[in-house]
Amino acid sequence: MQKLIVIVGPTATGKSALGIRLAKKLEGEIISADSRQVYTGLNIGTGKVTSKEMQRIPHHLLDVVNPKKRFDVSQYKKQAEKALQYTVVKNKALPIIVGGTGFYIDALVYDMVFPEVPPNQKLRTKLSKLTNRELVDQLITLDPERADTIDIHNSVRLIRAIEIAESIGKTPPLTYTSKYDVLFIGLNVEKELLQKKIHDRLLKRMKLGMIAEVKNLHEGELSWKRLEELGLEYRYIALYLQNKISKEEMIVQLEREINHYAKRQMTWFKRNKDIQWFNPEDTQDIQKIDSLVDNFLNT
Repeated sequence: MQKLIVIVGPTATGKSALGIRLAKKLEGEIISADSRQVYTGLNIGTGKVTSKEMQRIPHHLLDVVNPKKRFDVSQYKKQAEKALQYTVVKNKALPIIVGGTGFYIDALVYDMVFPEVPPNQKLRTKLSKLTNRELVDQLITLDPERADTIDIHNSVRLIRAIEIAESIGKTPPLTYTSKYDVLFIGLNVEKELLQKKIHDRLLKRMKLGMIAEVKNLHEGELSWKRLEELGLEYRYIALYLQNKISKEEMIVQLEREINHYAKRQMTWFKRNKDIQWFNPEDTQDIQKIDSLVDNFLNT
C-alpha cells in the first residue's frame, strides 16, 4: 500500500515550510492541495511558494489552469492522482500532500464518489437573482453541514451546493477509507497567535505588491466579477480597485475574512480523527513530527 504524508491546517501555520523540509529529508515531492494556487498568476494573494522557497523540491498542482476557467474538485482529483503516480512510479519519490483545502485533500486521499448532478439552468437562473445571504440561508435549510464549511461569499459555489442538495439531498457523508497508507500531520496554534500570524502575513503580502498583482490580473482581461469569485484577497482588493471600499476598509474586512476562513478550515479538518495535531512553534512538537514520520516510514 502506497504511503502518503499529508500536511494540513489553517492558513499561515507553516504547512509549506514543513512540507519542503520533510521532502528534502525524505526524497519527497510536494503535491499542492490548494483550490486557488492551481491558477496561474495568483501568486502573492494565495501565498504560493516561490521558486527560491521550493529549494529545488518538485511541486505539483501549482499553476495548472488559467484563472478565467473554473477548476473544480473532480478535476483536481484527476490531475492530483496523475501527479501522485508520476511521483511514485517515475521519480521513486515519497508523495507529500500539502494544503489547506480540505475538500481537495479528502477527494485525493479517500474513496470519495462525487454526485453526478448535471447543471440545472432553470434553478441557476432563479438562484442568481438572490443575494449571497439568501443563498446561504437556503443552503442552511437544505444542507447545514455543507453550509458550515463553504465560502459564504462565493455565489458560484453556493449555487452549485444548493443545486446538488436540491437534487440528491444532503452531501453524502464522507467515509474514511483509502487505498493509501496515510499519515496525517496537522499544524495549528492558539487563536491569538494565529490571528497575529494572519495579520503579519497580510501586511507582508501587501508590501510585496498584492494590490499590483490584482490590478495586473484585471488588466490581463480577468473581469472584476471573476476576481471577486476567486475570494479573499482577490475579492477585497478588486472591490478597493473599483472604489467600492477604501483601502483601510479593504484591509480590515480582508483580515476578518481570512480569520473566518481559518475557522472554516478547522471545522472541516476536525471531522477527520486521523489527523495528529502539532504546534509548529513548539520545538518539542517539531521533534515529535520527525519521530512520527520516521516510525511511519519504517513500519
